[in-house]
Amino acid sequence: MNDSLHTFAQSIASVTDADALIEALQTERQTSVRINPKKLGKQYLPSVPWCTNGYYLEDRPLFTLDPLFHSGAYYVQEASSMFIEQVIAPLATKPLRVLDLCAAPGGKTTLALSLLPEGSLLVANEVIRSRAQILSENLIKWGNPDCIVTNNDPKDFDFLRGFFDIIIVDAPCSGEGMFRKDSNAIEEWSPENVDLCSKRQLRILYDIWPCLAPNGTLLYSTCTFNEKENEDVVARFISENDATSERVSLQKEWNITEREKDGAYSYRFFPHLTKGEGFSLSVIRKGEGSDYSFPKKTSQPKSFSILSNKNTSQFQPFITKEDVFFFEDKQNKVWALANNHQKILYEIATHCTLVHAGIPVAEVFGNKINPLPGLAFSSKYNTNAFPIVAIDLETAIHYFKKEPLIIENAPKGWIQLQYNNIPIGFVKNIGNRANNPYPSEWTIKMNVDYSRLPKIDWHNL
Repeated sequence: MNDSLHTFAQSIASVTDADALIEALQTERQTSVRINPKKLGKQYLPSVPWCTNGYYLEDRPLFTLDPLFHSGAYYVQEASSMFIEQVIAPLATKPLRVLDLCAAPGGKTTLALSLLPEGSLLVANEVIRSRAQILSENLIKWGNPDCIVTNNDPKDFDFLRGFFDIIIVDAPCSGEGMFRKDSNAIEEWSPENVDLCSKRQLRILYDIWPCLAPNGTLLYSTCTFNEKENEDVVARFISENDATSERVSLQKEWNITEREKDGAYSYRFFPHLTKGEGFSLSVIRKGEGSDYSFPKKTSQPKSFSILSNKNTSQFQPFITKEDVFFFEDKQNKVWALANNHQKILYEIATHCTLVHAGIPVAEVFGNKINPLPGLAFSSKYNTNAFPIVAIDLETAIHYFKKEPLIIENAPKGWIQLQYNNIPIGFVKNIGNRANNPYPSEWTIKMNVDYSRLPKIDWHNL
């Protein structure tokens, strides 16, 4: 055992059997996925017991070469982090306002979106710009229309005091739960970094706490095992605020470790006890406070323009959701968002860096209207808007690699491509070839041997 691992073992001896944990970290990790219920049905696979749509896989397929992976039909997510369903689902009895503060790449965000009832709004934020773009891609592909993506520091949300019913803080941490996934993580670990992370985590909680509505729920999670970044952070925070740490109902057979220290409850996933990676979750309930109220004057931001009713008629046929407004950004891209979210979009776009909001609909070039690739992924996309062409696995991979396509026996003009009855995008068929508008930043980068494509049939697993 190297020095870093020995020091780590000493640091967690008070919370679990360190030797058993370290032995488990030497074994292969389990692959798990979560199905998008809007795109795929129930799978006959071993279930993740604390998540309705979560499943374990015996082997790890080459997801990069599965078109359904790129179309948001499922999300490859570590099973332990799916546990947040046990907190959010009981609260989802009415439309909710949710903030996922440290959201990239989008695992917890997409899970929350699948649990929220119609009329809800989820704001997904990521402070690092490159990761915010990845988050945006994953959420567009997941297809829920009631989502806004931002790229901001937690303190930038101070204008939304008392707005959110639920805030998810998957805090940056020392990454102990990643030791099995990343062999270099143990070398980068140190007690000093643990102390630094705990201070940062506490600051994040203080920065975002005013935005939680009275009696609201904050989910605080890390992928660490130690107390300093979990119970100690929560215990100090609730002692200094009008807040309580709440318990979560568990099934004994899940082997999730409930711990309590100084009034702070944590739910720890240890790889030698549970079928998942290292993870810790605490639930903090806010006491009294003031609800959010919109400013008396709300002005439209300069980053986009609202389209008139006359100009929206050409875009409405692309989607099935009718209670929406359409707006055009500075890149001539048209988006749609539910009418009841218009005022809050104004406020967010005024104070924050907006990455995307709602449904990507079309790009406008003069009199030409081109459907945006992300439109096909939306759960509100009208599949009758364009002629449908079913394609095979090889053609789908060519599409996702943004390679030249020839679509035989297809009408000219814009057509939608479907793979396994799931829309994956659009091409403009001009006869001898089809123009492929798939975004370059989303493309498959690896070299592909088309003679040996693996096929994952999610409908018959």
